[in-house]
Amino acid sequence: MAWCPFAQKLELQPESDQQPAIRPTQFILHSVAAPWTIQRIYEYWQSTNLESHFGLGYDGSLGQYIGTETRADANYQANRRPDGTGAVSVETASNTSGTDPWTDEQVAQLIRVGVWLHQHHGVPLRICRTHDDPGYGYHRLHPEWAVSGTACPGDARVKQFREVVFPGIVARATDTDPPQEPDMPIAKLYEANAIDVELPSGIWVPLAFKDAVIHAGPRTLIGPVYVQLTITGAPAGSRVDGRFYATEADGSGKSGYGDITITGGSGGHQFLHNADVPEGKHLRFEVCFTTPDGSTALLTHRLVTGDYLAA
Repeated sequence: MAWCPFAQKLELQPESDQQPAIRPTQFILHSVAAPWTIQRIYEYWQSTNLESHFGLGYDGSLGQYIGTETRADANYQANRRPDGTGAVSVETASNTSGTDPWTDEQVAQLIRVGVWLHQHHGVPLRICRTHDDPGYGYHRLHPEWAVSGTACPGDARVKQFREVVFPGIVARATDTDPPQEPDMPIAKLYEANAIDVELPSGIWVPLAFKDAVIHAGPRTLIGPVYVQLTITGAPAGSRVDGRFYATEADGSGKSGYGDITITGGSGGHQFLHNADVPEGKHLRFEVCFTTPDGSTALLTHRLVTGDYLAA
């Protein structure tokens, strides 16, 4: 296990000795939704079956609870993947609604930890492009990092991450001037619909979430748009094809971005889209479920999520 030399060691047991090893490839930033000190975060982790590697107080105090080569359980599917890689996590003090920005002391310490992880573990200097892509991110960036999704951290801290924290890590690690991102607010797309939809075998079915339009252009995306579908009543050997497509504002002029095929029956299926939406265009999604016996499957829940720059 590895311990950061400038963090106060507050080792959690038995987790520190009993949880499996990881090869750290990501750094994920959280807000704890409480104005806690590192000692209070430590006490809280002692009362639950969850924990982060680090805790960060408002004053920049940094505590470490688990070695960075041991699994910590703050990041859902990123805690430890089947190949043994996993994410390093930090919980940071915040107000109870998680809406306040990081203090200057917190920002400085996050940059310092990010540089140490790059130098000590080789975490690459990029924002994670997918949920298992090595790099840096914040909890709500990818849905695989949080059970049932999350709004953590709030918009103010996402903006700081992209405009101050991550550029600061890159600048400090490479001894260059930090790259600048557009000074625009970041918005969160999060729409769901639980109305059941029958999926006849082999038929393309357009889907609405809040409505049929996912994004109306011009829209600059920050990371992918994720569509998650839950399907029941499908036999083994079924196939689900999904595709994002663009239309004119009135729904005409349909142009696709290519089909994404997943083999599998009932359960959850995920699709992602990375291209910005041009001016005057609408981004939509449709699905085609094909069963080996021609039977009908049932779509019981659908969710679309992702961050974008709000004009």
